[in-house]
Amino acid sequence: MRTKPQLSSAQIWTMSIGFLGIQAGFALQNANASRILQTFGADVGSLSWFWIVAPLTGMIIQPIIGHYSDHTWGRLGRRKPYFLAGALLAAVALVFMPNSAMLSAIVPPLLVGAGMLTLMNASFNVAMEPFRALVADLLPDNQRTLGFSVQTFLIGVGAVIGSWLPFILSEWMGVGKHTPNGEVPVNVIISFYAGAAMMVGAIAWTIIKTKEYPPEIHRQFQSDDQPAESHQHKGLSVILKDIAGMPKTMKELGIVQFFSWFALFAMWVYTTPAVAQHVYGTIDPNSEAYQKAGDWVGVLFGVYNLVAMFFALALPGIAARTNRKITHAISLTFGAAGLISIFFITNPYWLILSMVGIGIAWASILAMPYAILAGAIPPAKMGVYMGIFNFFITIPQIISSLANGPIVKYVFHSDSMYAILMAGVCLLIAAVSVVFVQDKG
Repeated sequence: MRTKPQLSSAQIWTMSIGFLGIQAGFALQNANASRILQTFGADVGSLSWFWIVAPLTGMIIQPIIGHYSDHTWGRLGRRKPYFLAGALLAAVALVFMPNSAMLSAIVPPLLVGAGMLTLMNASFNVAMEPFRALVADLLPDNQRTLGFSVQTFLIGVGAVIGSWLPFILSEWMGVGKHTPNGEVPVNVIISFYAGAAMMVGAIAWTIIKTKEYPPEIHRQFQSDDQPAESHQHKGLSVILKDIAGMPKTMKELGIVQFFSWFALFAMWVYTTPAVAQHVYGTIDPNSEAYQKAGDWVGVLFGVYNLVAMFFALALPGIAARTNRKITHAISLTFGAAGLISIFFITNPYWLILSMVGIGIAWASILAMPYAILAGAIPPAKMGVYMGIFNFFITIPQIISSLANGPIVKYVFHSDSMYAILMAGVCLLIAAVSVVFVQDKG
């Protein structure tokens, strides 16, 4: 078996630069989709139902994309055709979602917005999954933690830009500051345009600058006891067989991922209405105070991504001094503390401190499970197993979206802050679960 060569720092950074663009668009969606949908008529009790499209599309698309990217080789390479297709489709959705009202004479804007949210999430998933596999494809085991950490850093850069753009345009430049009731603020619309352009540009950079190993070279990196790639056996039956035969480490990580992503999903859906109600004193999505809350939540989400961006660079060193499991458990505990603290804060500026803990957890969630998993997966199955691993991200989000709506409406009496508190408890459970994971690295 041939050993993969060490890659330079520049090569490692270049292969993941596309994730910066993807995450800029993803951050714009996370921080603004709820208020856009509420502007079009959605109530807080139904928000999680609209968000269910994100995990559903991910659960369906990522294993399929992973499987076929394992068996793809064309003029663009193995993983890169999927980056490009996903980026172009997501850019279209980013442009149209905040402009859904333009079609109100034909279709209710709420339905158009929900449709664009579906297309956007499907496209993000087409682009995202192969990026995880690309790092595992090109890097030797001793560089994978670094590779996923660099990827997390760039995710943070893109997320900070995407999260802060609406606030910067509104507060610093006065764009969309006094938007009429029932309309999406202009600063949000412009930010979505910028996110679409950034995504396409960053993906193009990775495609142009990164070279993938052709199949004959890639096979040389596999040991004799690992299954060779097959271009003849494709489709659902093979994916189902791979699911049944998933490594033990993946199953153990699945528990950790379940509680982590249940918490994250609740945070993304409910932070804006929770902060608007408890900090800004409004539940009216058309009020100026609510729009200020939405802009500030974008800043807060940018803060946790900024923290994650820099903490990601420290992860390899921390993991080297302890181990990957301890690093992840400690990071998740910080995240739990951050989420729980939101419940007790009424000053918007103190929420920045809460975001520090969340950012530490976010950095680890985006890097450590993949670094642990990559060592337990046969190289020939890297794409499909990275896609299957996404089940442990999407299933908890689906359950969260189905359960949290009724819970918030009937148990919490439409008070979204309790959903944030529940999310913090889930991260604590995830932190304890990491201890029981078998890490072969």
